[in-house]
Amino acid sequence: MAKKKLVIFPYNGNGIEALDCIDFDVYELIGFIDDDPHKTSGHYTIYSRDILQNHKDLFVLAVPGSPSSFHKREEIISSLGINISRYITAIHKNASIGKNVIIGRNCLIMAGVVLTSNARIGDHICVLPNSVIHHDSTVGNYTLIGSNVVVAGSSSIGHNCYIGSGTTIINNINVGDFSLVGLGSNILKDVPTHSRMVGNPARNLNSFSQQKMI
Repeated sequence: MAKKKLVIFPYNGNGIEALDCIDFDVYELIGFIDDDPHKTSGHYTIYSRDILQNHKDLFVLAVPGSPSSFHKREEIISSLGINISRYITAIHKNASIGKNVIIGRNCLIMAGVVLTSNARIGDHICVLPNSVIHHDSTVGNYTLIGSNVVVAGSSSIGHNCYIGSGTTIINNINVGDFSLVGLGSNILKDVPTHSRMVGNPARNLNSFSQQKMI
């Protein structure tokens, strides 16, 4: 059977690391897509978005985002203008996926990730190496999970969040939509939407800024 042709968007760190997670028995990598016409690579071809319209048979893994741009992930991915059926999910062979786990479209699950029983991973999500999402927890669409993150059981991470590497979230916690959790934070209570959490225990920098203004 012919391999499916794949492009990765954009040419960034997540995109390069995604190469370790692709099943090359199934997919043939055509190259990367990037909006920066000045980007070059000695190993891969970098295309403009036009390739998606000119070649409707291409499959896509879209993994944009960083702590500074995560809030635009939904806008950027949606702007590709392709049907969700063209997105793939890539799971590293050394990830551990438990019973009754659900993983959506356009997800990147890197090496050493553990998803335990009944975890729910939405669409357009990246989980970086060695993170653990425990039983009955959910991760909302367009969220980025850094490396070595622990999400304890029955917790919920909202839509389009960024959870920094080394973060621990205790059980039964809700992290509101569009929230940023800084590196190494310990989340011990529910997080409102649009929060910026840092520290151990984590505090909301947005609340701190508002107090200073009063």
